[in-house]
Amino acid sequence: MQRINRVILGCLAVSALLLLTHATLAHGNDRGAVTTTLGGAHVTIDYGRPSLNGRDPLSLIKPGQVWRLGSDAPTTLESDQDLIIGGTKVAKGKHILLARFDGPGKWTLVVSSKSSFEYDASAKIAETPMTLVEAPDSAETVTIKLTDKSGTGVIDVAWGKLRLTAEFKPAP
Repeated sequence: MQRINRVILGCLAVSALLLLTHATLAHGNDRGAVTTTLGGAHVTIDYGRPSLNGRDPLSLIKPGQVWRLGSDAPTTLESDQDLIIGGTKVAKGKHILLARFDGPGKWTLVVSSKSSFEYDASAKIAETPMTLVEAPDSAETVTIKLTDKSGTGVIDVAWGKLRLTAEFKPAP
C-alpha cells in the first residue's frame, strides 16, 4: 500500500510540474512562421504573436535591453545555407533572433545563441542596425515578414505603430 501511495504521489507531483511549466511558458499566443528563398538559401523565421491589449510596445523595453521579437518560445531564424548579417557570417542552422533597443529611434537586430532571458554579450553571433519607421496604422499582434529584395533578405517586424526592418544576404 505504501508503494502505491508513493507512485500516486509521484504521478501527482509530475503532473503538477507539467501544468505549471505549461502555464508559465504558454500564454496562449499564436505562433507565426515566414519563409523565403534567397539565392538558393531557404530561410525561415518562427515567432510568437503577442497582442497589444492596449499596451505601448515602446514603454515595455528600456534602452540597452533585448526584446525576444515575439512571445513564449524564442524567435528563431533557420537557414540551410550560411548567411551574412551585419558583415558577419552566420553558420547555417537555427539561431535566436533578438532586437536590442539602443535608445530613441535606434534598434539593432541580434543573432544569438541564447534567449533574451539568458542573453549576455558573449551570446551574440552577429548584429545589424534596424531601421525604425512609425506606421500610420497599428498592428494588434506582432507580425514578421521575410522578403527577397533583389537578392537581399529583408526582415520586417510590426507591432503597434512600430515597424523595424533589417537586411541580410546569403553568404557567397
